[in-house]
Amino acid sequence: MTTSSEFAATSDGSGPSLGHPGSRLLLRAGLMLGLLASLTVAICVGGERIGTTLALGGNTTSTDDNNIVIGTDHLRLPSNHIRFAEQRQTGAAERVDLYATWPEMHGYSDETRSRFNDVTRTDGLIFLQISQSTMSRDMSGRIAPIYSHLFEGNPSAGPAGLTAHRMKAGSGYGAEIFFTGPAGTAQAAADYGIRCLLPERPELATSADCQRDVHAGQDLVVLYRFSSQLLPQWRAIDEAVLRFVEAKLVR
Repeated sequence: MTTSSEFAATSDGSGPSLGHPGSRLLLRAGLMLGLLASLTVAICVGGERIGTTLALGGNTTSTDDNNIVIGTDHLRLPSNHIRFAEQRQTGAAERVDLYATWPEMHGYSDETRSRFNDVTRTDGLIFLQISQSTMSRDMSGRIAPIYSHLFEGNPSAGPAGLTAHRMKAGSGYGAEIFFTGPAGTAQAAADYGIRCLLPERPELATSADCQRDVHAGQDLVVLYRFSSQLLPQWRAIDEAVLRFVEAKLVR
């Protein structure tokens, strides 16, 4: 029971008070200790999860399927093939960005982790972007009506049966080289075509020096990129990309 003298001591400032500088300092110290304790608990509980997320760097080993509808086409894509986390969801989308190991065409996994994370190796991945087609012709179909009018000078021999064409200075393609060749697949109605920005030296190659787009499904265009170091395998890559996309289409 509190006595009258205790009330008096408190009221005249001789007892503890939150307004006293020493009391405020103790209160702040106590709050800080409590906050640090809470953070310590949070780090201990979530540390493993955070560490795993950082190690993945936005990639995922999950093979859960995502049913993605682009225009009139339905694709069923495993999460570990989809590059960006925000695209790993079922529903309608304007496009989806994918990656796969070359030549296996596998997604991200514990076994393939080094292939995806090694920035010094440029020939181990193929990058794909699937969207609704906005043009009636893919790159092969545009060779005769468009690209052939932008070629300049004499063509030269390229790797694995390809022919290299330099582009006119004012064409908007800069220093790109356009390669043409016989139809890449048995189903192709036109010759093969691909654009490449070739490095000055092979060791300067990137993982996306060359790009080509092909039609797939009912109304899809697949833009795919790979390193110029893989250009000699152009036919195998073209066939593998088309097989990969065809296998993901839901009929």
